[in-house]
Amino acid sequence: MEKKPTDLDFMKSKEKCHGCEDDFYNGNNDLGVKECWNFKSAFMKRTRKIPVSMRPPWTSIPLVPRLSCFRQTGFVFWENER
Repeated sequence: MEKKPTDLDFMKSKEKCHGCEDDFYNGNNDLGVKECWNFKSAFMKRTRKIPVSMRPPWTSIPLVPRLSCFRQTGFVFWENER
């Protein structure tokens, strides 16, 4: 079943990889790797960037569009809107 494209789908770009641990593989290396293996299947979603040391509630942290594969040490990316 094919999903309907949304505005977030059109914003997918490698610029959204900046700050991700795997951005090293988007041509930012001397190994000759040109693209991160997660980028092709990634999609945009709205998540909260929550420090692992922060206690709830996290409602003050805004939902921001990010790639589904985005990861960063010390943070959890939570998509629940509650």
